[in-house]
Amino acid sequence: MNLRKYYEEKVGADVTNANILRCFQTYSVLMKALLLFQSIMLISMTPFALAGDIKSILDIPVKDIKGKATKLGDHSGKVLLIVNVASECGNTPQYAGLQALWEKYKDRGLVVCGFPSNDFGAQEPGTNAEIKAFCDKKYHVTFPMFDKVKVLGADRHPLYVALTGKDGAFPGDVAWNFGKFLIGRDGKPLQRFGPDTQPNDAALAKAIEDALTAKAK
Repeated sequence: MNLRKYYEEKVGADVTNANILRCFQTYSVLMKALLLFQSIMLISMTPFALAGDIKSILDIPVKDIKGKATKLGDHSGKVLLIVNVASECGNTPQYAGLQALWEKYKDRGLVVCGFPSNDFGAQEPGTNAEIKAFCDKKYHVTFPMFDKVKVLGADRHPLYVALTGKDGAFPGDVAWNFGKFLIGRDGKPLQRFGPDTQPNDAALAKAIEDALTAKAK
């Protein structure tokens, strides 16, 4: 194709080789930018890796505080707030705030999930029965509590591999007791909050409200 003739016919003006070159240079830059944008979008939409045939965090086997095998999928269609808890920590009073969150939002579909862990300062040394008794007596906890788990290291529980492992939803170890992970109604991790984020924090409340309002896909 004679590009100069084509442009002169379409534009109705003399088009120099330099102008044609500048047009193609601009086109090339725009196409590269578009390809880069598409690559970024594909990466951001790629789901985090889960082991084996497990397709969702909801499918990962867990045990409740009484040792009974279960899975988070029992709460499918609800919003989950997963928290690693401990009974002898400076953050332990957050139990009261977590119970308040549970009471405020449970009828709208929030489930607070407490996972005791002894990984930080050996601040959860008790048995499951002792942990449950403590929570019942001290904070009147009624939200679901689960088996004590490892949240750090090579033998961390598969749930925390999926949440914080190198291929997890939010890579990077939990910093301390009472780290929080918000899971959407569709089982997809939405947001991570640090141990210092109080249960009544405005940003956490907004994230919960948004997740409760969103419909599971």
